[in-house]
Amino acid sequence: MISYIEGEISEKNPAYVIINCNGIGYMINISLYTHSKIPESGDLKLYTHLSVREDAFSLYGFISESEKELFKHLISVSGVGPNTARVILSSYSPNEINEAILAGQAEVLQSVKGIGAKTAQRVVVDLKDKLKKESDLKEEFFPALNNTIRNEALSALVMLGFAKNSAEKVLNKLMNAQEMQNLSAENLVKEALKRL
Repeated sequence: MISYIEGEISEKNPAYVIINCNGIGYMINISLYTHSKIPESGDLKLYTHLSVREDAFSLYGFISESEKELFKHLISVSGVGPNTARVILSSYSPNEINEAILAGQAEVLQSVKGIGAKTAQRVVVDLKDKLKKESDLKEEFFPALNNTIRNEALSALVMLGFAKNSAEKVLNKLMNAQEMQNLSAENLVKEALKRL
């Protein structure tokens, strides 16, 4: 719902930061990893995730989109809530967590306070394939500009109701075709629609 918040830091501590955005102070829960990357004062942009429960609405903020994506993966695992995911991200960097999951090292996650053997194993089992697919996609070569155009096209296709996997496959084929290299995002979507 709220993709990111950008504004001036009003207050910062290891658990949360308050960002003044046009006169409204947003209290955003953060991990220690994010805390270590943000300045003491000045302007700040955090990518956010809104967690809605019966008794509370909570905003979680991340210094990078990759940290936010990892957080969303973690909370998709049964038994891992937003606060547990934040503790995991406070204990290790996103890269270390990714590597541990991809290597099947449940004991790394188990060393995090509040994570038992079963939960750690479930995180590895549930996320290993997802993270492997994502890292494989990132390794495919696309020039930076084309990657932005591809992401815009993918986002548009998903919003139109197409399955992300199907849309990605079609876009990858289109991006590899020489005559499609210089298409705008709009034209890329049109071409993809012909093939979906």
